[in-house]
Amino acid sequence: MNAKFKATIELIGINPFVFVPEKILAAVLQEAGKEKGSIPIKGLINKNPYRQTLVKYAGHWRLYVNTIMLKDSPKRIGETITISIAFDPADRKLKMHPALGKALTKNKAAKENFKKLSTSRQQEIIRYISNLRTAESVERNITKAINFLSGNGSFVGRHSL
Repeated sequence: MNAKFKATIELIGINPFVFVPEKILAAVLQEAGKEKGSIPIKGLINKNPYRQTLVKYAGHWRLYVNTIMLKDSPKRIGETITISIAFDPADRKLKMHPALGKALTKNKAAKENFKKLSTSRQQEIIRYISNLRTAESVERNITKAINFLSGNGSFVGRHSL
């Protein structure tokens, strides 16, 4: 299913978003096979492709429109945009950096604490390490991550477990 609709960009807090029409939302949820948690979607905004996640917040499902999806989206509140939307079944999980996997294997406490984290928190750590550019920064940040997971220090803006 690939449904198309028009919506006006609204703001909640500092986040631009649109509501997905009920009929279309019901079809996406049915195709996803769930009504809770985040729903991966893809489509077009004003003919530009995007990948995003539908999120239920404060009792309503919302499609948050970030600047990657739509240039200057925070400045475009009140604008009506054309959106197509479809459930995205593609696997979005990132592969763990081999050096992080090796470090976790060497430190059982850190590995156990990593497993206890929510999937989104695990992905946050994996994404952070995977997006580093130099071997030095990878090594330095893996040390910080292992310390954090061992209960010492902070990492990616979070304090020790």
